[in-house]
Amino acid sequence: MTIRVIIADDQAMVRAGFAALLNAQTDIDVVGDAADGRQALEVSGHTHPDVVLMDVRMPGMDGLEATRRLLEPRAGAGHRPKVLMLTTFDIDDYVYEALRAGASGFLLKDAPPADLIAAVRVVAAGEALLAPSVTRRLIEDFARTRPAPRRDPKLRLNGLTPRETEVLELIARGLSNQEIAARLVLAEQTVKTHIGRILAKLDLRDRAQAVVLAYESGLVTPGQP
Repeated sequence: MTIRVIIADDQAMVRAGFAALLNAQTDIDVVGDAADGRQALEVSGHTHPDVVLMDVRMPGMDGLEATRRLLEPRAGAGHRPKVLMLTTFDIDDYVYEALRAGASGFLLKDAPPADLIAAVRVVAAGEALLAPSVTRRLIEDFARTRPAPRRDPKLRLNGLTPRETEVLELIARGLSNQEIAARLVLAEQTVKTHIGRILAKLDLRDRAQAVVLAYESGLVTPGQP
């Protein structure tokens, strides 16, 4: 199955370079590009991509606002692509907000070509791009300095079983599926099943959003051992 991609970046050379690299892959097809967030929404609307490479900083509508609009639940909307944010900064406030908006992760613009190709495939497969430890560092950094308002710490988690709550906590602490399985003495496939149920019950897109919610709900706090 071919992965359909659009590239949103205000620099034409960046778009052309990424497109050439990705189109050289037999399983990836770049179906459009955009110079700003508004164009990204328009192009996405008629090309129905699987993955959108979205630059964080663009003139006019930036990547953050475009991501919010692209991923917002809409009545009758049958297609929402995965969004992979592109940034020039290792830790960027906009990246955190993009994860909260539903982006599946972020990638540095100067990452090696192999990393870009792998990132597109990982995100298209429904996984968060960020490694668990990187996800934890990103969220903790911002939770320490600018925690999101906590409405009701337990309200949204009430539908989880005790085991699912335990798995969510370990995800937020940065453990991989294999490490969670070892900690709880479970098969790795069982852990994957629990994670799938957690995402479905909490209406989350991927692991990155699960980590954000775990911190925002108060299930895990920054610096907690």
